[in-house]
Amino acid sequence: MTTKRDRNPIGGHVPVAGGLAATGVSYADDIGAEAVQVFVANPRGWATTSGSPQQDEEFRAACAERKLPVFVHAPYLINFGSHTRATADNSVASLRHSLRRGREIGASGVVVHTGSATGGRERATALAQVGLLLMPLLAELTHEDDPWLLLEPTAGQGASICSQVRDLEPYFEILGRHPRLGVCLDTCHVFAAGHDLAAPGGVKRTLDELEAVTGPGRLRLIHANDSKDVVGAHKDRHANIGSGHIGREPFADLMTHPSTEGVPLVIETPGRKEGHAADVKRLKELREGAG
Repeated sequence: MTTKRDRNPIGGHVPVAGGLAATGVSYADDIGAEAVQVFVANPRGWATTSGSPQQDEEFRAACAERKLPVFVHAPYLINFGSHTRATADNSVASLRHSLRRGREIGASGVVVHTGSATGGRERATALAQVGLLLMPLLAELTHEDDPWLLLEPTAGQGASICSQVRDLEPYFEILGRHPRLGVCLDTCHVFAAGHDLAAPGGVKRTLDELEAVTGPGRLRLIHANDSKDVVGAHKDRHANIGSGHIGREPFADLMTHPSTEGVPLVIETPGRKEGHAADVKRLKELREGAG
């Protein structure tokens, strides 16, 4: 029998300064996490690190013992649609590093933002470059324990290539609908991009469209964040669960839709440990009352 925890593990992005196992696992325990997301490099830079084999092994063992699904968030600077050659090259090296480290720590997926068309170039031109740069990285995912590459649509700010659900279709097509290609849906982003999750039936409409566009089984992770701004604002400003314009009930609706079966929810909400623990608790309460 599938428990509600198994159907939708609830957790958070955890800090790892000081070590994956030394810091990340204790933080996960403190907030009551059933799933974790981590950085394996400076999220706002290009520098990479080989990590610590001892910390990797301890982290893997601790997560396995707790039955915590693990995800890696790639650095924010990555943009495969950039008109700048250095940014494009650095994006390839950075994501390759995150995918390799993801496999080393037992991650189920590596999340990467879908990027933007910089330098005034057409979105179609930027998307074509995305295909050229990402396909070789996808081709390297040949191990059984390789993580999925999870595309995270943005809030639609600037010259975003992919923000609304329908934008994922050309993204998936240019990447050949690779079998290890999935989606990380950020509730704040998709709300800001114009999908009204707070409206009656809004969650169902959004998830139905997502499955129609990408096919079943592609949604692998949900970033559960409320929004400080109204629907369609194109602003990426996260709020704590229930305190923003999305509200509490849509998060319960997420956990009853067929496409979210087995999909973890990870918070990236404001505040420190106490606030994160409160958000995890709220989502667990909503999960218990859902369905």
